[in-house]
Amino acid sequence: MYAYLGSRTTRDRNARGEGISVFRVDADTGALEPAQVVKDLVNPSFLALNRRGDRLYSVHGDMSDISAFAVDRATGRIEFINRQSTHGKNPVHLALDPTGKYIVVSNHIGASLAVLPLTDDGALGEMTQLVRLDGPIGPHRTEQKQAKPHFNPFDPSGNFVIVPDKGLDRTFSFRFDNGKLTPASPAFVESRESAGPRHVVFHPNGRHAYVVNELDSTVTTYAYNRATAQLTPVQILPTLPETFTGNSRAAEIEVDRSGRFVYASNRGHDSIAVFAVDPGTDLLRFAGTDLSQGRTPRFFATHPNGRLLYALNEDSDTIVAFHIHPSSGRLSPTGFSAQTGSPVCMVFSPGQA
Repeated sequence: MYAYLGSRTTRDRNARGEGISVFRVDADTGALEPAQVVKDLVNPSFLALNRRGDRLYSVHGDMSDISAFAVDRATGRIEFINRQSTHGKNPVHLALDPTGKYIVVSNHIGASLAVLPLTDDGALGEMTQLVRLDGPIGPHRTEQKQAKPHFNPFDPSGNFVIVPDKGLDRTFSFRFDNGKLTPASPAFVESRESAGPRHVVFHPNGRHAYVVNELDSTVTTYAYNRATAQLTPVQILPTLPETFTGNSRAAEIEVDRSGRFVYASNRGHDSIAVFAVDPGTDLLRFAGTDLSQGRTPRFFATHPNGRLLYALNEDSDTIVAFHIHPSSGRLSPTGFSAQTGSPVCMVFSPGQA
């Protein structure tokens, strides 16, 4: 198995990353062994693999580009295929549709979603649709000056794309049909003012979605209508301990494969919040926070085996591995840590040792 790591690389980001790093993942310990670094890339900050694991895609933060790479599954090594424009600025997320024929990108600046087709060999075609997001901006003086879509995953059915927007305090729903986005009905759900919805994840049963709100460090649980993509709020909880009064912003969110735990990262408190999921209602109970053993965990990723979690500490240049306790979901360091510049995204692909 291999792990692919995206990083910040530019001076404007005060970054120390080199590009996209490839690691061989030890099946027993979860340790990461360097296999390749693809340099001379500008902020390859979010990555996505296709289902076969033989094509890797990266958006380039602060630019207007998306790149495609071929993956050698035997060695894990990647090779550049081509690049296309996203017709926006600072693309921050990308998601492949279930057919593998299209990719959707969030342009954080410019407030748009771009749809690009993929050729039979996985190369990127030119953009075919650009959807702009608009609405009344939130009251945060620095972070909500315009619409700011930050994430655009497909729902479990593959028929809808869900888009949290940090600038508008809204989470949008779009139907995706034959390579085209159209607003669902209703088209969005409002969050609290200055919540700043950032990322969303679905419970494995598809009945609920969890949105992490960056600016007020909370997680909102939504009942999810799988036929219409309507999101109905049912609960909101903080990601921080009640004794913490410093500055912090939430970032990443994941649910484990079993649907028993939800995790969210805190940048400032520098921790991973752990929530237990009620098996009958899918509602959350805050179980506590575990320190990320570094600074600014912008991203984290759970190992496909469900027993390990990797925290990517952007400002201390480390990836730290944790054991996931099987009954509580709490995290304990494994003792493994990898030094790597400004890590911000990691995805896993099966491969041969």
